[in-house]
Parts: sequence; C-alpha cells; structure tokens
Amino acid sequence: MSQSRVAGAEAMETAYGFETVGGGAEKQERVNAVFHRVAERYDLMNDLMSGGLHRAWKAAMVAWLSPPHRPEYRFVDVAGGTGDVAFRIVEATRRRGKGTVVDINASMLGVGAERAIKRKLSDNLAFLEGNAEELPLPDGHFDAYTIAFGIRNVPKIGKALEEAYRVLKPGGRFLCLEFSEVDMPILDRVYDAWSFQAIPRIGEMVARDRESYEYLVESIRRFPNQTNFAAAIRQAGFERVSYRNLSGGIAAIHSGWKL
Repeated sequence: MSQSRVAGAEAMETAYGFETVGGGAEKQERVNAVFHRVAERYDLMNDLMSGGLHRAWKAAMVAWLSPPHRPEYRFVDVAGGTGDVAFRIVEATRRRGKGTVVDINASMLGVGAERAIKRKLSDNLAFLEGNAEELPLPDGHFDAYTIAFGIRNVPKIGKALEEAYRVLKPGGRFLCLEFSEVDMPILDRVYDAWSFQAIPRIGEMVARDRESYEYLVESIRRFPNQTNFAAAIRQAGFERVSYRNLSGGIAAIHSGWKL
C-alpha cells in the first residue's frame, strides 16, 4: 500500500486507484472498461468488497431516506445501473414512487433493465445512459438523489455534486453511500489485509479478473475520508450536511439538503 487518501475530492480526477493518469477522460475510459467487465458479476463484486454487508448498508441508506408513499415522489439514482438501490426505494414507497436510474455504462443498465422487468417494476423505473458530471435531466425535478458506491469512480466529483444539487427540487435530499475510512484501530488493519490480499485473489479465482478488483480496492483507499467528503458536499451548495458511519467506518452514508 504505497498511496494514502487524497485530502480533497478534486484530486480523484487523476487517481485511477494508486496510479496517476492524465485526466478525467482517461480515467473515465478506464473505469468504464472495468464496469463493462464486471457488470454481470456486480452483486458478487459488492459481496466480495463488503463481505456481504453492502445489502444491509443499502437498506440503511433507504431507511434514512424514508421516502413517502405518494405517486408524485420522484428520485434519481446515479451510477446505479443494476437497479439494486432503485428497487429498494420503489419498494419503500409501496411501489408508488417513480425513479430514474442513470449510469454511464450501458452494460450495467442492461442488467438493471432486465431485472426491473423480472420484478415487475418497469412502470416505476426508467434506465438512462448518462454521465454523472452532465446529467441529461431537467433542473429542480427530483425529490431525492442517491448514489451508492459510484461517486469515487467519477473523475470530477465536485462537478457531479453540483449536478446533484441542480436536478433536486428545493427541499430535495442528497444521499451518498460509499466505502470510507475505518475509524477502529484493529478493524482497519484487518480490513486492509482483506482488501489488498484477499479480494484481488478471489476476483481472479471467481471472476478471472484480478485487475478490476485491484483497481476497486485501491480506489476505496484513495477516496477522501468522511470529513473531507462532507466538505465537498457543502462546497456544492448543500446544507445540513451530515454522515453516518457503518461497520466502523468501512462505509459511510453522507446526507445533504438543497434548502
């Protein structure tokens, strides 16, 4: 482990894991290639990265969002192509809410659209290919913006946060679930050992793709800690910014409001 966390979100633009790349376009191209490769195994990937805990963390995020049971409730889930979070939000609205799933990766969106059909949620969800830095969506349209395990893969994180602010209605809610900085001394060593030694090997054995899993582990380690990411959210214009650590800080949910 030769690299430490970046202090500010802007530094992620040239950070492809522990490697420094030429800029946002190069990073985006390489990240896209990773997710094309892992799209069919995305849930497996999250199970490996979190020890299966990502399911409970996503449930915690939706519980904190607490969406109302009304048909006019609209949300956008960004970088959520497989639909996992969007399905949970729709179910939490008792299938009354309407969601738009935006992802830059067509392979991920294809998986999500197929799952929506199987779950009979196609009437509740639209799947749209688009970039988090330039959302193809109108101003002030959504009651909530969610993103889970996707923001660290966006080259220009500040721009993505500004886009989140733009598409939300006044009074709208921003929620981001992301791997973060462990705040327990023993757990951090155990988690680092699991991440850097076990996960790439398992990725190689199970998915025959060590490189993608190495990038994903390194990108977690490079991402700003809870305090620094909260500062980036405030800089984008959000107020009442707060966060909750999950599992000792392995992941964190960040919340902000457009007021």
